[in-house]
Amino acid sequence: MDDYMTFQDFILPGQDVTFQDMDIFDGHLVLFLQHCGAPMLCSIDMPIDGNIKKPTNLEDFSPWYFPVPSNLCSILPGSNHDYMTSIYRVVLSSPVMPDVVIDYDMVKRTFSIVHREEVVGLTSNVNSSSDLANVQTTSKHLQNVGNSQSWSDFIGAFTCERREVIAHDGVRVPLTILYSQKNLRDGSSPGILYGYGAYGDVLDKSWCSDRISLLDRGCVIAFADVRGGGGQGVSWHKSGARSCKLNSIYDFIACGTYLGNEGYVHKDRLSAIGCSAGGLLVGAAINMNPNLFCAAILKVPFLDICNTMLDPSLPLTILDYEEFGDPNTQADFEMIRSYSPYDNILPGVNMNGGHFSEGGLFKHCEDTAFEYAFLIKAMGMLDENQFESDS
Repeated sequence: MDDYMTFQDFILPGQDVTFQDMDIFDGHLVLFLQHCGAPMLCSIDMPIDGNIKKPTNLEDFSPWYFPVPSNLCSILPGSNHDYMTSIYRVVLSSPVMPDVVIDYDMVKRTFSIVHREEVVGLTSNVNSSSDLANVQTTSKHLQNVGNSQSWSDFIGAFTCERREVIAHDGVRVPLTILYSQKNLRDGSSPGILYGYGAYGDVLDKSWCSDRISLLDRGCVIAFADVRGGGGQGVSWHKSGARSCKLNSIYDFIACGTYLGNEGYVHKDRLSAIGCSAGGLLVGAAINMNPNLFCAAILKVPFLDICNTMLDPSLPLTILDYEEFGDPNTQADFEMIRSYSPYDNILPGVNMNGGHFSEGGLFKHCEDTAFEYAFLIKAMGMLDENQFESDS
């Protein structure tokens, strides 16, 4: 019995690679990997040699790395319930590409597109499948199929870049930058920076058709995966929680500064958006660096954190002690008070909303249109001549 309860390393992931999850089938082992923060998938032929007595590098098993677009941000498994199958289904998601359902044939080492969302003006009729002859390898692990006919119509309109920003303490913070390929990186563009950085949650960077109107106007959209969020392991979350919460805010400021310094946006035309705990992040960043953003949208923001956390009768207060600290202790109170945005809330903030406020498709469209109109005006994107002709 003791032999069955003993665990040992069998496959080593390699440098800058971590194992995230796995699926086992009769003829294949599928591994979910992270390589320098980017998701990957690979399969290993089964059965594995049972005579291996020591940990062995992944590359020694001749893995097949599933071809994915170079701008990919997430991979989600589909319904893979047939243990005897050699086909593995996933959903690929990217800021510049609507979700695509892909079947990977682990025997033939080919893939086919099963389903994709058609976007008017961006996608067209293309072949439904492709093989590895259309794949261009850009690195040892992560493969770029952006030039394949099956993908090009999705990603031809927009560019998605992943950068690493050096924070105040030398930590590298992932920054995803999205813009139209018509944009000139000359420091004149308006921009929006999204952030969250709490509870270990990964910032949502999936496809959103609402953004097209801003991207077509030359706006740069960026996502800061600051500490306190997810995607980089448990330590990434903990290094932006409780007594380390200031790291989240400094990371966000560093990402905003980077966009201006590197010419992605005009330094006077950068705005920010944060929701719930992301509103706390943006609000605190504005307090610490009021000249960084020309405008901000805080959706149901967690701004009055001191008073909220001091009231244990509220439903989430005690649970949030683990995330932000317990203000009933002097050290935690002083830390929370040092970044709490409450004292700087401007008059006129709409306090009628909330996580369970008025909803519905048309209300959502109206709210989004209002927010974008506000940002377009604040970032100087209005075309006065067009406005006069329309009126």
